[in-house]
Amino acid sequence: MEILGKIKAKKATVGIIGLGYVGLPLATEFAKAGLAVTGYDVQKDRVDSINAGRNYIGDVKDEELKKVVSEGKLKATTDEKEMQKADAICICVPTPLDKHMQPDVTYVVQSAKMVARNLQPGQLIVLESTTYPGTTREVILPLLEKGGKKVGKDFYLAFSPERVDPGNKEYHTGNTPKVVGGITRDCTEIAAALYETFNPKIYRAKSPEVAEMEKILENTFRIVNVSMINEMALLCDRMKIDIWEVIEAASTKPYGFMPFYPGPGIGGHCIPIDPFYLSWKAREYEFIPRFIELAGEINNMMPHYVMTKVNFALNKVKKCLRGSKILVLGVAYKKDIDDYRESPALRVIEKLKHKGAIVEYHDPYIPEFEDHFTGLKMQSISKLTKEKLNEVDCVVITTDHSDYDWDFILKESQLIVDTRNAIKRRDTDKVYRF
Repeated sequence: MEILGKIKAKKATVGIIGLGYVGLPLATEFAKAGLAVTGYDVQKDRVDSINAGRNYIGDVKDEELKKVVSEGKLKATTDEKEMQKADAICICVPTPLDKHMQPDVTYVVQSAKMVARNLQPGQLIVLESTTYPGTTREVILPLLEKGGKKVGKDFYLAFSPERVDPGNKEYHTGNTPKVVGGITRDCTEIAAALYETFNPKIYRAKSPEVAEMEKILENTFRIVNVSMINEMALLCDRMKIDIWEVIEAASTKPYGFMPFYPGPGIGGHCIPIDPFYLSWKAREYEFIPRFIELAGEINNMMPHYVMTKVNFALNKVKKCLRGSKILVLGVAYKKDIDDYRESPALRVIEKLKHKGAIVEYHDPYIPEFEDHFTGLKMQSISKLTKEKLNEVDCVVITTDHSDYDWDFILKESQLIVDTRNAIKRRDTDKVYRF
């Protein structure tokens, strides 16, 4: 296994297919470890940015990207033939759901076909894109073996799920443990050695199916618990109990409890999507994962609930939703990042607009957005001023960015619907929260 020796000597070359939220941080970590990395992407603007040392991903440090590019350790290309020169290739492309909530592995299949066209003897292929259990063996493997090549002999294949948490200040690609599961034992060991070049914490799964399933389990755990706390928030609202105080009290227990927090819904590429890969796959086995289905129903209710809360708050001050001026604070799906994929704030805006409200938004991280799902295309107001806060009928807090001055917002706003408990004060009658 010549590739194993090259990896351990840090003389292996790595190809990264897909230079987004997963691919670019991974490429940077390999390059920092001393490996020569070539990133491939169909978006020429991404390729040009990397080759110029310009960063566009929040979880990558500007100076680190510039350093590895200037040292010649990282380059990017739109030429798929460059993947022929790689000893190892990591596939980091999107895996969305289609309009029927079924997995769309189009990008994974396209990438695998590209790899197959350029496959060289002894190459390692690792799929990092989150997907349903069985994808590596049932979808990727046949494409790579189509020309008569055999896994474990002519090439190596493994799955290692990405574990990217945008904006996390403590854990990132470089220090989050990696799970690796290969088609054969050699596949697992070679893939583990590759990731050990920058991360010593490797868990060797017994198969790619175990590795694929564990990623789904991680995010199913999240969606089920978030949906539970959202349902508790709805109940507490009816009972006139402050859910945030309930969570604070429960969090004093030093064992057996992990706090989750309610919000306007779930966003990002993982938690609102990944569990439904498993829900779809489970039907092959005549099994209905009811927790996942119920969690999806509850979380999909939350943007509608926010809209009704805004309507209720306006009615309290003798105003109706139609024609009212609404300012939404934050469209990123979580605080302090520039990612609005699957953000519940977009659905909140859509529902408010549908009811006739005049909606603007402000987000210091997202100056503009275009969302194909809701059909929205908007620009952020340039500055959050006293005049703007005085002008609008209601402020809706959907993302609690650290940049916001909550005391200022409370003071200058007429009415606030706070979905994130950003306003801590309870001695005011103009804040409505879950």
